[in-house]
Amino acid sequence: MQPAVFKALLHIIYTNLLPSMDKLDDEEKKEMVRHLLVAADRYAMERMKMMCEDILCKTLDIQTVATTSALADQHHCSRLKDACAEFIMSSNRLNDVLASQGYAHLKKSCPDVSLNILER
Repeated sequence: MQPAVFKALLHIIYTNLLPSMDKLDDEEKKEMVRHLLVAADRYAMERMKMMCEDILCKTLDIQTVATTSALADQHHCSRLKDACAEFIMSSNRLNDVLASQGYAHLKKSCPDVSLNILER
């Protein structure tokens, strides 16, 4: 676990709130929340996991939705997984998602998840 993620984890444990991430750009914030989601799953911190899922559901984009879907699958986040599927199917985004680098990586690393996306 990266030191910044561990520091954020401690902040959440002691305050029950996510730390301020004002100094991070949007991509760094998403990355931090992804790491916190992994930590929440590892340490069975359901409230923290839900907070991370909420943030990730609201910040989905074409480039990251495939990898976020894989993350949701690996860490048993059904709400996030459903949000990813809805995002992909809404407004005919499927072709854009399939052309993204995130999806190309997903096909190699998690073929089951990529198949689930196509089946939906």
